[in-house]
Amino acid sequence: MTDADSSALADATASFLADHDEGDQALEAVLEVDSGSETWTFDDIPLDSGTFGELVSRGIVEKVDGEYRVVDAAVVRAVMSGEAVDVDSSDGESFDLRSAFDLGIWGDRRALAGVVGALLLVVAMRITQYRSVFRGEHVVSPGNDPYYYRYWTETLLAESTNPTDIGVLAEMPADAVGRRPLTHALNWWFATLLGGDQWAADAVAAWLPVVASVALAVVIYALAVVVTRDVRVGIASVVLFAVTPVHAVYTQVGFLEHRLHQYLWLGVTLLTLAWLAVDLTRRRETNADRDAVRDHLSSPGAWLVAVVLGVALGVSVHLWGGSSLLFVPLAAYVGLRAVVDAREGISPTLANLPVVVAIAIGTGISVWFHTNWGWHYGFVAYTPAMVLGGAVVVLALGDLWRRVDIHPGALVALETAIAGVGLYALRRFRPGDWADARTRADDLLFRENITETASLFTPDYAVIFGPLIQLGVGFYLGAAVLVWAVWLVSRQYEPAWLLLAVYASFCTLLAAIQVRFAAQLAVPLSVLGGVGFVYALSTIDLARRPVPFRRGTERPKAVAADGGSDEPSITLPDARKMGYVLGVGLLVCGFSLLYVPGLSGQITHGDAEFEAALAIDEHAAEADREYPESFVLSEWGDNRMYNYHVSGESQRYGYAMANFDDFRFGDDPDGNYSQFEDRVGYVVVTERDRDLPAESAHAQLLEELGTGGDDGEALAHYQLLSVDDDRSAAAFVVVPGATIETTAEPNETVTVSTSVSVDGESFTYERAVTVGEDGRLAVTVPYAGTYSVGDDSVDVTESAVLEGETVEVGAGDGDSN
Repeated sequence: MTDADSSALADATASFLADHDEGDQALEAVLEVDSGSETWTFDDIPLDSGTFGELVSRGIVEKVDGEYRVVDAAVVRAVMSGEAVDVDSSDGESFDLRSAFDLGIWGDRRALAGVVGALLLVVAMRITQYRSVFRGEHVVSPGNDPYYYRYWTETLLAESTNPTDIGVLAEMPADAVGRRPLTHALNWWFATLLGGDQWAADAVAAWLPVVASVALAVVIYALAVVVTRDVRVGIASVVLFAVTPVHAVYTQVGFLEHRLHQYLWLGVTLLTLAWLAVDLTRRRETNADRDAVRDHLSSPGAWLVAVVLGVALGVSVHLWGGSSLLFVPLAAYVGLRAVVDAREGISPTLANLPVVVAIAIGTGISVWFHTNWGWHYGFVAYTPAMVLGGAVVVLALGDLWRRVDIHPGALVALETAIAGVGLYALRRFRPGDWADARTRADDLLFRENITETASLFTPDYAVIFGPLIQLGVGFYLGAAVLVWAVWLVSRQYEPAWLLLAVYASFCTLLAAIQVRFAAQLAVPLSVLGGVGFVYALSTIDLARRPVPFRRGTERPKAVAADGGSDEPSITLPDARKMGYVLGVGLLVCGFSLLYVPGLSGQITHGDAEFEAALAIDEHAAEADREYPESFVLSEWGDNRMYNYHVSGESQRYGYAMANFDDFRFGDDPDGNYSQFEDRVGYVVVTERDRDLPAESAHAQLLEELGTGGDDGEALAHYQLLSVDDDRSAAAFVVVPGATIETTAEPNETVTVSTSVSVDGESFTYERAVTVGEDGRLAVTVPYAGTYSVGDDSVDVTESAVLEGETVEVGAGDGDSN
């Protein structure tokens, strides 16, 4: 042990003896067992769990491979006998990778079982729509946007299936590198690792969101343990994360998007920043400030973590279009960290040097991708550089500020002014980048008419129930702890809690603007909620109080550079208390357990919709129609799904967004045919808009199937391909139609009809046509079959319908021009 460790152990032993009347007997009992074997279990000692827990939390007893031992029996006995503690100052600190990154599960079977169980819950909550995604040989992704990412995955796989072929990434199409280049690159790379074929692409589309969620859950567990030194909080945090509805929806099986990458790297960013903050804080517990900073900067672990942080920041820039947003809380954290460091008398520059180096690494990565491969907008790629410049300035100001007797609030005001000057300089000297930033901000924050753009606190759910639906009861637990964290950092030096408070507050602000940002909020909020959950259990005597809420003398002493958990192995309560714990857990998680399947199911595609896509695909193959002749016009929110399964061309839905509403609200579908100009091959209408007027194209197609109903006229250019029994979706092929011509008495009304059967739906297609003054009759029909034309009949072939041929009545069956 080092001199500092021995002194800390001596202090802990003395405080234990002072706080317990029978402390001598407890320590004697432990020392007697310890002298008889190298390690032992809780069952080997005659102590209650509370007293034993205190011995462990104070650092007198430590865990070793799932069992326990006294940290240093000689020091404990010396304190008990009133002798001076004999320490060997020649022992130096060495870096041990396992101890520096201890997360409380190595050799602790109960803790490990708890973590594994929580991770299984993460998986379970993300496969509630398994049957809707896996349909035979098809992977049917929920929602619309995943098909955009599947398009680019398969497009890049068409270029190369070699995972080492970096040239593919350097020469990605301009449409792919504009906003989310690294997301497409990572999706492609994972697919190449699985073989690069269609099965691999489907496997990535289906399972990568779930795998990334599990990885993020591990990160959240680590983050919670690093900050709180409490394994129970870590497990509770993962459980709350698992059942967070909005996150489960965006990372459910099949939901391939930028979000899964974005959330994971946000978690890594928080974990590494927290580790660096906690490493310094723990060192200050046993060392003078200057020595603690020196040891922090000389620790290999600190620089390893700084490199990981730098990579996380660099890659985060190129994962999604709004990546610049999440550099705002980073800048705010560095600025406020300078304030609290200066307030504490610590050099902000030295204390945050690893963070500055990490931002510099992230800047290098981000700028390199932009300048060499053309990835992303310039203002986005250089965002880390702007944060780096600002960090250097505010940390230098912090060093100056700690030498003067001025209120820290003035430093906050000055930093805010510096940020304003920086934004003004960007607008003044880089007007192009400023315009791009404004455009992206408008697109990210001020879009309307999309469900996910509503506020988390929307009045539609009485303000307070929106968070319950999207984030669960964990939101309220986390919000309460967030308030406490803000109070804590305003009075004490707790940079890790400052970090969580800044990120949670900023993400709450974003979610208040648009609910889709609530999934980012779920990352820091899960940790805060985990603390709140364990605290709630402790208030009703079902658990020990979480470490952050204990008095200083009751907190565990750090034995790892990250302050890893020194809690005893998780103890199982008796059957009665276990029932209460499960009941409280079900109460907290119950709402989410109900909401997750419901919200996830809202964006899956129904059987009728998918059958419509398959029917169109089959027809396009038989008719040899290729894109754009095979383009499917539908509601824009489903448009990529239809076109992916028909032609694979699911990059855009702009045409559908611009034209489908005019089409379905209009009353002349045949008139629209002339406007399609070979741009539309198929049309799908669904039950979502059954309340449209009876004369609308939607009603004519879905309710009347293009037959005209009782009083209308049958359509000439829409041939039914698929319809389900409930009329929830109907697919039509758009055809020029075959023109039947014959002669009859002028001004006579002739009925033209045939029987049609599609998907078990049988009806008569019938047109009543008035013969012209010249005695000629011409009528265009969309179906093949035998038509009765007055007293005559004629056979119309499918090729005549698809090619727009003319069929003469009486010219011979099948004859056409």
